[in-house]
Amino acid sequence: MKMACGNFVSWTLFLLSVIQYVSANRLPYTLGVRDSIMIAHSFHGNPAFGPAGGMHGATYTCDVEFSSAELVKDANWVIDIGKASDILSTVLSKYNLKNLDEVFPNGELTTTEFMAKKIHEGIAKRVKEECKFEGEICVKLWESHKAWASYEGSV
Repeated sequence: MKMACGNFVSWTLFLLSVIQYVSANRLPYTLGVRDSIMIAHSFHGNPAFGPAGGMHGATYTCDVEFSSAELVKDANWVIDIGKASDILSTVLSKYNLKNLDEVFPNGELTTTEFMAKKIHEGIAKRVKEECKFEGEICVKLWESHKAWASYEGSV
């Protein structure tokens, strides 16, 4: 019994340190925008994907969060919400109503995780060029109300 209690205390202290680390390293300001796309793709018959290995369609909801340490001076915002929405729409237009097997013709497995990263890369490039945004971007791509994948990184 004494050993189990010691393990519980150690585990609790570990979890508290993780929570403190995450809280201390999150940026305090966030703005989010949302859009959606409809795509077709396959996993090229890969048996790991079962029936989804063949051609099928998906409708993704895409949430993007822009986080920064400070607000932009003179505007008091993280990023212009209209500009952020326009950038997301433009980046998604590369994939919307397309067959991803044709967009990525080298046999890439266009998983939700893969697509979250590709969308992130497109958004990061545009905000660097057009907005001088500095901070972090998180792209969350929802397959359904129950499942999603995300990719985040600094800009």
